[in-house]
Amino acid sequence: MLMPHPAVLRGLLDEYEATALHEPADDTGGPGPRTRDLAYTLCVSTGTRDVRHALAAAKRQLAARPVPEPEPVVAVAAD
Repeated sequence: MLMPHPAVLRGLLDEYEATALHEPADDTGGPGPRTRDLAYTLCVSTGTRDVRHALAAAKRQLAARPVPEPEPVVAVAAD
């Protein structure tokens, strides 16, 4: 199975959790459209079919492969 890059997975997880808390429910009281889209993407990214399983799998994957620290940017002075 393909594994998403840890930074991409971390971004999806963070955005899902924030959106699920703050996005208004749809007309039927279910999750809003962005929350549904993120849940689907998390499921595809983790090879699961239920967002609860996707969240658990994403957290397990991130614990096993933490997000690497970005390399420092070295500025070059112009002459």
